[in-house]
Amino acid sequence: MIPMILQPASRKEVKRVAVGTLVCDVLLVAGLFLASQFDIGTFDLGKILISAAIGSCVAVLNFALMCLTVQSALGMTDQKKMKAKFQLSYNARMILQAGWTVIAFLIPGLHFIAGAAPVLFPKVTILYLQAKGKLLPPDPPRPETKESTEEPAASSDENL
Repeated sequence: MIPMILQPASRKEVKRVAVGTLVCDVLLVAGLFLASQFDIGTFDLGKILISAAIGSCVAVLNFALMCLTVQSALGMTDQKKMKAKFQLSYNARMILQAGWTVIAFLIPGLHFIAGAAPVLFPKVTILYLQAKGKLLPPDPPRPETKESTEEPAASSDENL
């Protein structure tokens, strides 16, 4: 059973991914507006905003579900059960994303690109955080090891 409460570290990462997804949404809307100025596609702000909002919710939900799966697997000792749990979670989350993408394509009241693109935004956010060195906390300082100041012992060849 997956615990339905995110731990503080997971909650922090979900918030970071949500903020990153929102920033990507703003860039997406701006990009779609600019494309429409060059007669590339149409710009219907209502369709775009609704589609981007739902797509972003699906993306952040997907990330949160992944965090919950990892949390629940931490206490498992059976590697086969852990692998099966991760595989089931992965498959379910991919079906969620694919299902949303198909819905965004089939429903005329939604903008396909604005709905489907946010599914990729958590990955973009994670890559950005990783590139900026903000993904993991810095390594704690390591204790210095005393290096030997003695000269290495002479090899037997030098004694000849």
